[in-house]
Amino acid sequence: MRLFIIILFVIIWGLSFSACEKDDICVDDDTAQLIIRFYDAANPTEFKVVPGLRVIGLGNGNPVDTFSDRVSTLDSVAIPLKTNESATQFSFILNSADDTNGTETGTIDQLEFSYDLQELFKSRACGFVVNYNNLTTDFTPATENWIQSIEIVKPLITLEEEVTAHVKIFH
Repeated sequence: MRLFIIILFVIIWGLSFSACEKDDICVDDDTAQLIIRFYDAANPTEFKVVPGLRVIGLGNGNPVDTFSDRVSTLDSVAIPLKTNESATQFSFILNSADDTNGTETGTIDQLEFSYDLQELFKSRACGFVVNYNNLTTDFTPATENWIQSIEIVKPLITLEEEVTAHVKIFH
């Protein structure tokens, strides 16, 4: 009888652990980013570096942290969009610097990107990810702008499509 109880205990103990699932760890990026390439307005097939580029998300006042701030060798950037709103606004600053008072200097253009949010379930560990569809901008160039025109190349932003530019900015 004692042997039977031990065997039964081992079987119950083994079954209780067989119901456990493997730990799910989310190691992937959670949401796609907007990829922007900068082009020469005079020669639209040539990439053009934006010296001292700083991109600030309007509403939070902080520079975007997905690339090195104020680097002079960038001809493309990846920036995050809001996952809980259907539009995101940015200040794109050419030749960004701080004056002696700590005030931002440089040429500032404000852009707004609008889109439809599309939540997709990825996994239990990662939860939902957001894709962006129907990307648009209503940028109107003016003589004081450093950005001369914008072209939406890919209106769908997904992690799978995060290889080539979604937007071309000509300056």
